[in-house]
Amino acid sequence: MAPVNIAPFEATAIESISSTVNLCKTTFRTQKTKPLSYRLVQLRKLYWALDDNKDAIVEACKMDLGKPAFETALTELDWCKNDIIFVTKNLEKWTKDESAPDMALTNKLLSPRIKKEPLGTVLVIGAYNFPVQLSLGPLIGAIAAGCTGVLKPSEVSPATAMVLKKIVEESLDPNAYAVVNGAIPETTALLDEKWDKIFYTGSAGVGTIIAKKAAETLTPVCLELGGRNPAFVTKNADPRLAARRMLWGKLLNAGQVCISQNYIMVEKDILPAFIEELKVALKEFYPKGQKNSEDYARIANNRHFHRIKKMVDDSKGKILIGGEMDESDNFIEITVVLVQDQYDSMIVDESFGPLIPLLAVDDIEEAIRTANSVHSTPLGLYAFGSKSETTKSKLSFIPITGRPTQLCFTPDQKLIKAIVLNEVTSGGASVNDAFYHGSIPTLAFGGVGDSGQGAYRGKASFDTFTHRRSITTTPRWMEKLLDIRYPPYAGKLEKFRKMSELKPNFDRSGKEIKGLGYWLAFIGALGGAGVKSGLLRWAIVAAIAVGASKYFTANSLSPWLR
Repeated sequence: MAPVNIAPFEATAIESISSTVNLCKTTFRTQKTKPLSYRLVQLRKLYWALDDNKDAIVEACKMDLGKPAFETALTELDWCKNDIIFVTKNLEKWTKDESAPDMALTNKLLSPRIKKEPLGTVLVIGAYNFPVQLSLGPLIGAIAAGCTGVLKPSEVSPATAMVLKKIVEESLDPNAYAVVNGAIPETTALLDEKWDKIFYTGSAGVGTIIAKKAAETLTPVCLELGGRNPAFVTKNADPRLAARRMLWGKLLNAGQVCISQNYIMVEKDILPAFIEELKVALKEFYPKGQKNSEDYARIANNRHFHRIKKMVDDSKGKILIGGEMDESDNFIEITVVLVQDQYDSMIVDESFGPLIPLLAVDDIEEAIRTANSVHSTPLGLYAFGSKSETTKSKLSFIPITGRPTQLCFTPDQKLIKAIVLNEVTSGGASVNDAFYHGSIPTLAFGGVGDSGQGAYRGKASFDTFTHRRSITTTPRWMEKLLDIRYPPYAGKLEKFRKMSELKPNFDRSGKEIKGLGYWLAFIGALGGAGVKSGLLRWAIVAAIAVGASKYFTANSLSPWLR
């Protein structure tokens, strides 16, 4: 990689922020950003700017987080480039008007449709742990939707913030898009402006401040927050598989991942084997140790180093694996601790670091109670078990997760999924893996409850910055039909009800009334739930009938004629 020059971090002048925002607003009102051609050009230019600055991005992420080049490519650079390509290939389809569903025949005469329109000028506040993806990902959605906007990268990743400023200013329309760098004063100045939407990724504490500020002007928000994500490991799980995959969830970016498991509940019978497999996997992943490996990141800064260290120091649990720390390098080794209960310092707060507290449980019921008590709406949820458990009515299970809104299970664990997914709420979930759902760039991602609101990625990124505008067009010739709505109203109500009133298909006890129409539809669809399933069943019946007819016809002929 050729040497790169990254400018030292410089905060944007607070007095310039208002004029920057106003320029973006003025540009939006000119309708300049609405044409599909404009949006595509902006996205394509952003793609090439990312490609031209790839070395700077790798270096900046190394400077800010000690992030390995592989992880930067996987989770930052290639992620955003692929996102742009996916969006540009599908944007024309997404922007087209939609016919309004579920319209009565009389209403169809007014051509009801849904028009996709940009919300306006938006603010995107990025996060430090994935400083490129979590900043440009939402901005890509805003550009695709036709919005103008301002990006505020995290000052905790200062080198990357400066690279992002360079990329945006060199590639995008300067009248429509801008970057504001800084810390609390600059962010406060931005929040004092009126926006059409605010997109924030970060902690629940700051998210609460942003939501309160946005509420003053009824500004909609999309909040991507964190949580104390649980993970479950049952006695019938594959301990090697669970250990490797859960370990990966905490070694990526040194555990600074909002959706990684925050603690793992392990059934007591499998706990010794699971711990042993963690040791084996760590040795395999880092044969020379984590500190000497180029494949292990560092904690973002000294403040976060001490925050994580304090969680370990305050724990009453026993360190089983790791525990080495070096303040001079912001290095914290993956640390596995066997804790005594859910009130341990390593569980009550989100670690956002390479900590793996293990909590032994007797069965799945105990694990579910614990998960709901620790955090009722986590960002993610993860679980491991065996096929045999799917046939049992009672399971031993343990939650493993780092951010309460996601869930993970094996495909055959139908019973486990039914129990855990029904009993534990989360933003997302991965079965038999660590936050795989969060690694699919085209799958909608978001929290629930206090782990976030709204979603993005893939088409969801376009949708989150788009207003679905309902439109009808009333033709002149309908005036006679519309006369019923005008005063005087005398004698019109009964006539109106004959035209529009729907008859209930249920009785006073709430039970469905299965009249002649129901049975005709049921027979016509061969018991199918709808027209499509009914047609499919008729097609199968027809195929069977044709096959049977040919078979019996062939067998009715003399052997010498067959």
